[in-house]
Amino acid sequence: MNPFYHKKGDDAVFRSTSRLDVLPFNAFSVGNNSVIEDYAVINNGMGHVLIGAGTFVGLYGVVIGPVSIGNQVIIAQHVVISGLNHGYDNIHVPIKDQPCKTSEIIIEDECWIGANAVITAGVRIGKHSVVAAGSVVTKDVPAYSVVGGNPARVLKRYNFQTSEWEGVKKLQILEIVS
Repeated sequence: MNPFYHKKGDDAVFRSTSRLDVLPFNAFSVGNNSVIEDYAVINNGMGHVLIGAGTFVGLYGVVIGPVSIGNQVIIAQHVVISGLNHGYDNIHVPIKDQPCKTSEIIIEDECWIGANAVITAGVRIGKHSVVAAGSVVTKDVPAYSVVGGNPARVLKRYNFQTSEWEGVKKLQILEIVS
């Protein structure tokens, strides 16, 4: 990591076997007290990678830009977060030779991304949300919600009126009654 191009916060930790494929032509930063665990791969070759303070990227995690990750985020092991997709439009050209397309992923503050989850290009995960283990997130996730499945769908949302996490069906019934 080149300190002239990239920013590393105080007490940020990169474990010895983490892989930083960070290039000077795209931004890369890691906030104070963040940890990039062993065997994690961070790649800013296709777009910026910005990781906030107090954030944890777990074992074997993959983060490929463009990606912005907020503060106090937990990313469990074997999570793939990729802001790029391979082009496949021209059937006369092998997919590996077609240009890639990028779309920024934004993970807001205080989220928890469960093990083996996949976050696809262009998705925004709202503040204090949970992505269940093994989920594939293809659409935006509202703040204060729990999503799961393939494709991921909202399972619960925090109800500020009752101060409880409620299943989606209960919330729908309350909305109909009100």
